[in-house]
Order: sequence, then C-alpha cells, then structure tokens
Amino acid sequence: MSQADILIVGSGAAGLTAALNLAERFRVTVLAKGALNEGSTAWAQGGIAAVLEPGDTFDSHIEDTMIAGAGLNDRATVEFVVERAPAAIERLQKLGVPFAQENDILHLTREGGHSHRRIVHVADATGWAVQEALQRAAEAHPNITLVPDQVAIDLATSRHEERYSGAGHVWGVYALDRRTGRVEAHVARATILATGGAGRTYLFSTAPRGATGDGIAMAWRAGARVSNMEFMQFHPTCLYHLEVKNFLITEAVRGEGGRLINPSTGKRFMSEYDADRMELAPRDVVARAIDAEIKRYGLDYVHLDISHQPPEFVRAHFPNIYEKLIGLGIDMTKEPIPVVPAQHYTCGGIMVDRDGRTDLPGLYAAGECTQSGLHGANRLASNSLLECFVFGEAAATHIAECWDDLPAPPAIRAWDESRVTDSDEEVVIKQNWTEIRRFMWNYVGIVRTTKRLQRAANRIRMMTDEVGDYYGHFRVTPDLIELRNLLQTADLIVKSALHRKESRGLHYTLDYPATDAEAVDTILVP
Repeated sequence: MSQADILIVGSGAAGLTAALNLAERFRVTVLAKGALNEGSTAWAQGGIAAVLEPGDTFDSHIEDTMIAGAGLNDRATVEFVVERAPAAIERLQKLGVPFAQENDILHLTREGGHSHRRIVHVADATGWAVQEALQRAAEAHPNITLVPDQVAIDLATSRHEERYSGAGHVWGVYALDRRTGRVEAHVARATILATGGAGRTYLFSTAPRGATGDGIAMAWRAGARVSNMEFMQFHPTCLYHLEVKNFLITEAVRGEGGRLINPSTGKRFMSEYDADRMELAPRDVVARAIDAEIKRYGLDYVHLDISHQPPEFVRAHFPNIYEKLIGLGIDMTKEPIPVVPAQHYTCGGIMVDRDGRTDLPGLYAAGECTQSGLHGANRLASNSLLECFVFGEAAATHIAECWDDLPAPPAIRAWDESRVTDSDEEVVIKQNWTEIRRFMWNYVGIVRTTKRLQRAANRIRMMTDEVGDYYGHFRVTPDLIELRNLLQTADLIVKSALHRKESRGLHYTLDYPATDAEAVDTILVP
C-alpha cells in the first residue's frame, strides 16, 4: 500500500497540470496506466484555442463554442474556460512549450467552427510538445512521484475501510502493477481522475490503445453521476490505410485550405451539406457529410486534398503528417489523402462542477473523462487541451483551499485475491473486446436508430453476465480490467442514446431527426 497527500490517476495534460499546481505544498503521486507519455495528450496534433489575435474577443470564442455545442453547453462554464485560456498559454510558454511563431508573434491557425484564427500550435504535434514540457517539469519536482504501469481497477471508497464508516468518501484506487502482477491500494486524502476518454469502445478511433473509459466506469461503479455519454465525437478525417488504423489528419489541414473531394465524381461535396462553412463546418456536420458520401456512392473513403497549396507551405505547417504519409507512399503535396471518420473524443463523462468536484467526497476529475458543461453536444476543435489545463488547475486550487476540511484516510483493506486463480481461457477477453468495438461501430456510430441501439443494448446485457462471471473467478489482468470498463462505458453510451428522443450535435438518430426547443442534459444516476 502506498500513501500520498493527493493521488492523481492519469499522466496527461489534466493530471500533470493538477500535480504541478499542488506540488509546492503537498506530496503528489501520479499513476500512469502504461508509460507516462502514452495518453491522449501526446497524440493531439491540432493545438489549443485561445483569444490572442487582434479583433478576436472572448465573446466570439464563447459563441463559437456554444454554437458547436448545439446550445447544450453551460454558458458559465464556457466563459470560465475561455477567459482563462490566454493565461494557460502563457504558463505553457514558461514551461518551455515551443509554440510556432512568425516575426516573434505566436502563429495562429484556424479550425472548423472557429470564427477567427485562435489556435496556437507546435506545427502539427502540439500535444507531444505539451506532454514533454509538463512531464519534464513533473519529473524534476521533488514532491511529485510518477508511477508508470499502474492499471486502475476500482476506486477505494468507504466500503473498503477496515472499519466501515458509511461516509461514501473516496480514498484512492486499487491498481494492478504490470511489472509485479500484484494489486496495490494507493491511498490519499484527495483523488483526481484524469484518465481520458473512451474512444476504444469503437472499432475505428484516433484515441490511443488505453482509452477504455476507465475513470468514467470506476466513478460510476462508486456512485458518481455520469452525463451526456451519447455525445461521442467522430473526427471527420482519419487516414484510411490497410496497415495504419488510427492516424489522425488534423483539423488544421482543412483550416489551411484542404478540400474534401468525392473520389468517384472528382468534385468537392461540402457545398451540399453546409454551403456557408464548407470544410470549416463543425466536426459533426463534416463527419456526417463524409459518412453520407461514403454510403451514397459505395466508397471506402473520400479525399482530403491540400496539394493546391505550395509544397513548402504544406511541409512547414504539417511536417509530421507529411513524413508519416511519405513513409506510407502518399505525398500530400502532390496528391489527395484518403480519409474516413473515426471516433475521436468523448464529450460526456463524470459530472463535475467548476472546481472539478464530482458527487463523491474526496473525488475530483478533469479532462476528457468529465462532463464539465464546456462542450455540450459537440466539442469545438482545440478546446480539449484547454479544458485539461483550466480544470486541472481548478481542481488543484479547490483541494488546496479546502485542505483542512478533508479528512485523513482511514485504514483501507488490502486487495483480496485468495479466491481467484489464473485463467486458461483468455480467448474470452479477446472475443468480447472485438465484439464490443464492432457492434458499437455498427449500431451506435455516426447515424443511429432506436432499433440499432436496442440491438447493442441486448448484446451488452448478455456480455455483462459473462464478463462479470469471468471477473469474479479469475485473477485480474490489464486486458480484463479494460474489457470490464469498455463494457460498462458502452452500456452508459447506449442508455444515454436511447434516452435522448431528438437529434442534437453528435447524437443523430433517424427516428428523431428534429431538435427539441429546449436543450437538456442526459444525466444517469447509479
């Protein structure tokens, strides 16, 4: 058993931001599921949205966010985040993030749904640069302990106390150490979940391998409310390639003039779906347009073409994408890129307030695992990393301010493995993992119907018994832990989608194509 003042589960932008803000006063332990840099932050290509251009305003950024979110956003939360964006960029610069500049001024690009150029970036690898800077600072801090290869299983709550208090408090997590194969309790006075999203619930996703909804599932099982899980964002442009399944072609390619073309007709097609904004329409609009073209013409993919721009311009703005594609035999300066939509971002999650507090005492959350009110029914491009920085700091600030009111953790029971054995049937895990991702893609994807959702719900019910039985009788493994969380997350997505009897933002159903006059959150209560 390990003990710290504050435990943070997740080593990406939200988790490390919180850690750095707490470490001057407290001992902080950060758990990573795999390597410290394997989370979604390092994969982010596009950038971070902030009002920095002359003529741009907070009100404009707020309005763009509300429009993309189809009115479901919490306006006070949107204001809270947008107004803190410039300061977040300044802090990242001080940490050494080398944002692109022109003539000693930050270079700003524009992405879909934004009315101004307001995306600060590091070429097309912003997330990697941010991850490196935050991780370097955390590794250098004596009060921060970074622990890789810890697969969180469940939150340690009052029911795990040696003397049950009934308080419903969260005291940390139980996690499987990949290196030793042992489950350990990590105990703290306050716990922050920064575990990322649930992209791997779907067959095609731009998310990293570990994005299996762990924090959302753990919080739900512990008794926290979850909200708006039906809003799964599909990025319009993921590379279509037989060998590479999850390489994202950043929004900025369209922001810098990239055109979507039907390879069958040779014509641009966005004018048929959004004549005013064309390729710069919000992601849900563009993703549905591509999906419609693919189905209408029987295509495997559509083309994203930026070859009309000067080659040196393309290579300078998108060096990493250019090199990746060259390695696959595609020269984006001379030919179009084959693209398809893929799951990209989880807009719903654990309900939190503007201090990052969940329903459970002692438990905070930040980043993609949450539903903070920022994104509404569809996330505006490049607001995701921004949310991590703002809410990572907000959770840290609240913990510091309320520290004296947080009780010290009691004695927590060790993990009981006395009744379980190793399994010789791990094919069950592989089979169920594949089945979940496939039926979620086919039945709970970009375009939905009630019948498709009910089919998914039926499969989830059958698999829940099977996985529960397996979990109860065999020693936990990383794959089993993730399967359990994938199934729980899939259940929350389907229940939320069945509950919403309208089409709004990312949730589009043929049975209820109209949008209701009033925007109402979907809130699930354990």
